[in-house]
Amino acid sequence: MKDQRDKALLATLLYHGLRREELCRLSVKDAQQMRRGVMHLRVQGKGGKTRYVPLHPAAGMLIAEYLEGAGHGADASGALFRALRGRRDQAPGLTPDAVYKIVRGHTAALGFEVGAHALRATAATNALDHQADIAKVQEWLGHANISTTRIYDRRQSRPEDSPTFKVRY
Repeated sequence: MKDQRDKALLATLLYHGLRREELCRLSVKDAQQMRRGVMHLRVQGKGGKTRYVPLHPAAGMLIAEYLEGAGHGADASGALFRALRGRRDQAPGLTPDAVYKIVRGHTAALGFEVGAHALRATAATNALDHQADIAKVQEWLGHANISTTRIYDRRQSRPEDSPTFKVRY
């Protein structure tokens, strides 16, 4: 069950660019929001702001498999991602620190160590690399100011995009 939970958790971070705290606040019903015929995550962001983020099909599938295996899919108001200790129906939700440790553990096994926030920046950069509009990415990440979103835009740091390689004589 740990593997199913961790895959669903990592997919949720990577496909939706959530903050650790936002991920920890997700309830089961927050991952089952239908809007305009598309499944969404209802995300409780900074400052009590709620936003709806379309649920990526790959993450949705992993979440469904995790809920089925964990057995708490019917507990709509309970935490989506739960600790493994205790009774299944009463296990506490993960803390932001636990999410950090899960991400660090999995990335260390791959030969590098990053925190959950790096996955947020990766999601933003990936979306921008694939022609997502920066204003949409701002909304998606829940940033109040677009200048914050630009910090996540790592496209300018790619050497192959340098003006050096655009010069022609």
